[in-house]
Parts: sequence; C-alpha cells; structure tokens
Amino acid sequence: MTDAPLIPLLDWSLYSGGADRAGFVAALGQACRETGFFLLENHGLSEALVAETFAQGDAFFALPDAEKAPLDIRRNPHNRGWACQGSEALDEQSGQMDRKEAFNVGFDLPPRDPRVVAGEPFRGVNVWPALPGFRETLMRYYEAALNLGVTLMSAVAEDLSLPPDRFGPEFTEPMATLRLLHYPASAGTGAGTGDRTGEGIGEGIGAGAHTDYGALTLLMTDGVAGLQVKPRGADWLDVPQVPGALVVNIGDCLMRWTNDTYASTPHRVLAPKARRRSIAFFLDPNPDSVIAALPGTGTPRYPEVTGADYLRARLNATYTPEPK
Repeated sequence: MTDAPLIPLLDWSLYSGGADRAGFVAALGQACRETGFFLLENHGLSEALVAETFAQGDAFFALPDAEKAPLDIRRNPHNRGWACQGSEALDEQSGQMDRKEAFNVGFDLPPRDPRVVAGEPFRGVNVWPALPGFRETLMRYYEAALNLGVTLMSAVAEDLSLPPDRFGPEFTEPMATLRLLHYPASAGTGAGTGDRTGEGIGEGIGAGAHTDYGALTLLMTDGVAGLQVKPRGADWLDVPQVPGALVVNIGDCLMRWTNDTYASTPHRVLAPKARRRSIAFFLDPNPDSVIAALPGTGTPRYPEVTGADYLRARLNATYTPEPK
C-alpha cells in the first residue's frame, strides 16, 4: 500500500473529459482494492438538482407518520417506499435498530408493463406521496445518478483490463435504487463525535455497521458528520467532508464480480448531534444479470447468482416485520 490517503479525492473530469483517463483509472483501481471508498468531485450532478432533492426529502420526512404509513416499504415486494424508524437493522450481528427513516425509488415502469403485471422480482411500480414536484425531482436525480454510475463502471472495466463496455448490458434496466435518508438529531453524548469504539453512541446508531449490496454506491451528504468506514485491518475512520463531492464505495455485488479483487468495506453512521440528511444511489445490476467471477480474477470464490436472487436475500435479512 502507498502513502496515498485511505479515502482519496478523485476528479471525474479527468476521465469524462479525457484529460487523463489512465491516471483516473489507476487511482480508482487503487481505491477500490484498498479501502473500497473514494470521494468524487466534478461529477456532473448539478448543485440545483441536489438542493432540490434535499428539499423534497425534507418535505416528505416532515409529513406525519400516518400520511407516510400507506407507503411502508415492508408492504412492497420491490424495495420501494418509506422505511420508518425501527424498520431496519443493518448490523445483522447485533440486531440493533437503525435510528433513521428513508424513502426508496426504483427503476420507473408503467403499471401495465408486462413485467409489472407478471410480478417479476424488482419490477414493480414506484409509490409516491402527494407532494408537488416530488416525483419529477427524484426521477431527474435518479436518471442523472444512473448515467454517472454506468459510466463509472466503464472506468472499473478498464481498471480490470476488460473492454470499457463490459458492464453496459448489465445495467440497461437495473435494480438501482435512489434512497433519501433522514437521521434525527440525537442527545447522546457520543453521537457524531467520531467515536471509534462504538461506545457512548447514546440513543442508538444512525445506521449499523454493514456493507452495501450492489455494485457501486453514490452518496451525497449535507455535510453533517457521522459516516465512518472500517478498512481491512484498521479501526473505524471518519469519512472526510468535501463540499459537493460524492462519496463512492464498492458494494458486495461488485466485490463478488471481481472475486474479492475489490473491497466492499463495512461502514456505519453514528447517531448525529444535528439532523443529518443524505441521498444514496445504489447501482444494482439487471435482475437477470449473472454475478460470476470475471476473467482474470482467479479461481471463483463464490457461486454464480442472479442479481435479483442476491438482492432479495440481502434485503430479507435487513427489514424487521411490520407490526400487526
């Protein structure tokens, strides 16, 4: 390992504009192999769109729970809708409930699409609150993040000595999810202080220690601290705050695809002292994509699995049952 930062800041314009594609790919490859996290600036998501998406999230989470309840994600087999506080336990070992709420949007299909009618996995319709501009804003962000994520996968392919378009067919109609997240302020003495032991978190934890499920995660935060990662053989590390930059990390699906060449690193969100908001985009492949060790990555360490089967298994372990 070099003396480069554990969570480096990469400039997307070097790749997208062609000024130094090779340099960007090399830096991306190092980050993906070591920490599995990097920051991405000049990513092309407009400040106006980010601000509007945060504002729509604020409006939704301010609604009374009774108005959000009909959209409960636990009633939806396609991973769409509202996740209330206490509905998720990302840390499967401790079972500690996450102190957050969220709202999920998936690949948008019309109700009469044959796959929707047939009830195919992760091929349902999105559910929406009655808020002006909410649907339009979230779908604009979804499309922008999806375009960025798929193009990032071209750089991933180049790093792995594969054709740049290797992953294109895997993300034509993906199970990608846009998730708005809201972490309420905590009065706990240890919350949001960079506590690396997990002690003194007070009222709970924003999101328990976990790895993400998909290929890439693109995370926009509001600047409030709390996100930590745990690199291989190291202690918990605070993710740096760089205004406007995305936090990008490798998920388990891509780690499996690369046969553990890339690192899907545990991370968590401490319960913050101030309200914390983020916008996460999880780039999962098409439902029928086969996740198997890529050429040149050695003897397969994992059995082949479809994208839909893998995502469903992971989600089933996350959600708590809906109260009767």
